[in-house]
Amino acid sequence: MHSSPHGLTVAGRSYRSRLLVGTGKYRDFAETRAAIDASGAEIVTVAIRRTNIGQNAGEPNLLEVLPPTRFTILPNTAGCYTAADAVRTLRLARELLDGHTLCKLEVLGDPTNLFPNMPETLKAAQTLVSEGFDVMVYCADDPIQAKMLEEIGCVAVMPLASLIGSGMGIVNPWNLRLIIDNAKVPVLVDAGVGTASDAAIAMELGCDGVLMNTAIAHARDPVLMASAMQKAVDAGREAFLAGRMARKYYSADPSSPTSGLIGA
Repeated sequence: MHSSPHGLTVAGRSYRSRLLVGTGKYRDFAETRAAIDASGAEIVTVAIRRTNIGQNAGEPNLLEVLPPTRFTILPNTAGCYTAADAVRTLRLARELLDGHTLCKLEVLGDPTNLFPNMPETLKAAQTLVSEGFDVMVYCADDPIQAKMLEEIGCVAVMPLASLIGSGMGIVNPWNLRLIIDNAKVPVLVDAGVGTASDAAIAMELGCDGVLMNTAIAHARDPVLMASAMQKAVDAGREAFLAGRMARKYYSADPSSPTSGLIGA
């Protein structure tokens, strides 16, 4: 079932933070680490095809800035357009990370809008699960295909809120609710968050977490935005658990008592 109110559980491991963050698009590794510290995130995702985590000897290694002893590294397949490419990339990541099985699968369908190629995503997920990977999967906000990925054995489904890097927020909350209501694994919004209110809305809908990169890295002050996102995710989760009041479109309900007023 969904993770506990107090933390996010993925593949049998619990995390205090429900905010997951990417490591790309920052000015340098120092800014990356400062922003991630401010976010409170414990799971950080790394694009294996774009970031050195040991495969390029002699180049700066991100793991020196974000040590796996302090963070859970989530290798991802950003930049892969076929199931075969994605599987090959994650096999490499598992070698580089000493057998680490948690991964983020994304197979893209279009280089312009970065929308997922779902047939290739489903194919890659089947292969990776059969090889013992714990697969968190970026997918379309399609309730049927999200359920298929869960049934294949993915440990979390991660529907987009809107296009990667767009900052457009949640464009179809109804689909997200359908996915959440039918899921027995964590559902995390992945892609499209632009500001803190987007993250809060995702959590108020009942998402188990939010993954973001551009919204923090491309903010005018990434470290301050990372801090805002942490608060937004926590506030949205608390609001979801608290249960919002019913909307009343045709009647007012004054906060103050009406008896005892002058003239009453």
